[in-house]
Amino acid sequence: MSDREVYPKPPVALVAVEVRHPSAAPLSGTQEAEAKRSLAPLTPISKPVQTQTVLLTTGPSAATSDVTSETFPRFLSRDKSLSVTFRPDAFVVETTRYSRYEALRELTLAALETRQKVAPVDGVERIGIRYINEIRVPSIEAPTEWCEWMDPAVAGPVSLRTSQKLTLNSWQGIALFGDPATEATTVRYGPLEGYAVNPGSDLRRKTPPPGPFFLVDIDSFWTPREETPSATAETILPRLNNLNESARVLFESLITDRLRNEVFRNEV
Repeated sequence: MSDREVYPKPPVALVAVEVRHPSAAPLSGTQEAEAKRSLAPLTPISKPVQTQTVLLTTGPSAATSDVTSETFPRFLSRDKSLSVTFRPDAFVVETTRYSRYEALRELTLAALETRQKVAPVDGVERIGIRYINEIRVPSIEAPTEWCEWMDPAVAGPVSLRTSQKLTLNSWQGIALFGDPATEATTVRYGPLEGYAVNPGSDLRRKTPPPGPFFLVDIDSFWTPREETPSATAETILPRLNNLNESARVLFESLITDRLRNEVFRNEV
């Protein structure tokens, strides 16, 4: 794995690893403090994340809504580019400054070991890794110009025409490879404007000037077919390696040599 090319200018805006497990009780204050101590060398800053769920109920006279809030322990690196979150049903590792897969895998292992030391979970129900890529190239003036940088399979229906000769302005696609009941990889793609990953979120990212980019959002995941395996490094890491390789190979098949040479390998 270590011989994979590392581009000087990778397009990755966010990478996330999620390991789902049977639902467990939320971490107590003591357990959260122990998790913080365990992860302090990597993610020493405690910044809980809050989520809200809105349940809409319709009745004979009017609709009512019920809002519930949940708060989960989350730990950030000092530069706020790495985070580890512990939910009752999963732990999540995220980074906005991806360098090498091996570093991400080590952080995932640290999160797993912390979870199993502080409040062990019963097994693994899903493993997933997601890469959100914002591909930006100089002087893109029209979406149809992406055909010079991306593989024709995703570069859009540029050969199609309308009777009024309208210009092709946008397209979105999604492709599924494999069996989502066991192991699969999905990719969402298409030209967009602005950002796919919010620059104003708690997890800080390098923020290029807003403008056109090509989204390549790859989600590679595995679920056990029958029994629930134990939550160990021996269970999780080999499968995570395979999922990452699937995502890598798919990404490389979507881009052209021109994009590699003129953008990703350009150290200027």
